[in-house]
Amino acid sequence: MNAVEIQGVSKSFGHHQAVQSLDLAVPEGSIYGFIGPNGSGKTTTIRMILHIILPDAGTIRVMGQRATRASNDRIGYLPEERGLYKKMTVSRLLRYYGAMKQMPPVDAKEQARVWLKRMGLWDWRNKKIEALSKGMAQKVQFIATVISRPKLVILDEPFSGLDPVNLDVIREAIVMLKGEGTTVIFSTHDMEMAERMCDSIFMINRGKKVLDGTLQEIQQAYGEDTIRLSGSGDRHRLQRMIGVEGVRDFGQYQEIRFSGSAQALLKELVGAMEIQSFVVTKPSLHDIFVRIASPKDVEHHE
Repeated sequence: MNAVEIQGVSKSFGHHQAVQSLDLAVPEGSIYGFIGPNGSGKTTTIRMILHIILPDAGTIRVMGQRATRASNDRIGYLPEERGLYKKMTVSRLLRYYGAMKQMPPVDAKEQARVWLKRMGLWDWRNKKIEALSKGMAQKVQFIATVISRPKLVILDEPFSGLDPVNLDVIREAIVMLKGEGTTVIFSTHDMEMAERMCDSIFMINRGKKVLDGTLQEIQQAYGEDTIRLSGSGDRHRLQRMIGVEGVRDFGQYQEIRFSGSAQALLKELVGAMEIQSFVVTKPSLHDIFVRIASPKDVEHHE
């Protein structure tokens, strides 16, 4: 069974069409990435899944049922814009969120204990939220999202603003949730994290679905037209070489979008610079995202 099924869904706000004829299926027990530029329709889609707003056309099913506010008790939602009751203690706040999801108090208390220990926050359970660091507060909000053991968890930019240590804690918790059978949808601008974590990736741009599949399927659709190059010499010559359609300079290496013979390009490069590595590979999700989301006039100019 799919955790979420979206069929023919459209949504407009005045003259702006936020989502157009969207079809989507999120497999149960998967980690599913939502990506897209700002204003692409990601948040509108998430809000329709949560029944916060209603589609103008089409149907949405969550866990096999038409989306209703009652089904939200089986969904945990972490919004990008976060806020906690700063005067509450951590323990009281988590019990409060449990009660909001119809949890018996004893279950909420036990789940709070389990998660606080798992997240390294047990010693802070009686502290007020205002006494916590930003990273601690974000972990508490994550616990509040999952305390009721929802079957579906939707996380909007869950890694935003986290330091590497706390990012790893949240990442490990998401993987653990999947291992327990929970479906996780997360919206992110971190393409590297989406590549590493997601079973499937969906991209929306200007209200329309433009990608949907595993990373391997998406990369195969774009072919092996990317070369990662490191070396020293005149990097500016790369832009002028035949077959080079674009160059992204990362300092330590360059990523070249290329059409033609890789061997011919390598031969030309040897005469222009000292080559340390030359790898023909599939485009990264970041590169694919930029190709799709960049305005066409900007791409032409480049």
